[in-house]
Amino acid sequence: MSAAQFQTLVNHESGLLGVSETSADVRDLLAREAQDPRAAQAIALFCYQAKKWIGAFAAALGGVDTLVFAGGVGENAAPVRARICQGLEFLGIEIDGEANRHHAPRISTENGAVTVRIIRTDEESVVADLTMALLKFAPEEG
Repeated sequence: MSAAQFQTLVNHESGLLGVSETSADVRDLLAREAQDPRAAQAIALFCYQAKKWIGAFAAALGGVDTLVFAGGVGENAAPVRARICQGLEFLGIEIDGEANRHHAPRISTENGAVTVRIIRTDEESVVADLTMALLKFAPEEG
């Protein structure tokens, strides 16, 4: 396998696409998971990995006071957020199902020790701002 082939494999053919063999888009996988075991497996693995990392960081940090969901999946996939948080009640994470379904800014229950939020992001603007900042400090050619 060449370096270019390896790069394509890792960056374009792995992850959700590699597991599902059909799509890397969580929306597609959620729509098909009831009929497609590979789509269901990809979503389950995604949620498991996220939950595992939350637990690992909670251990490393000595607890959690706020959990934030952001980005495309975090902002828009209520079933994924619910599955990730399911079983994390021992950390104080409790999700309000109605708030979660409506993508409310705060989706944790009032009783939960951990505040769970959805924070809208604009990745394209951040990349543009960082690029502009870098260009200001780039040496002029000529």
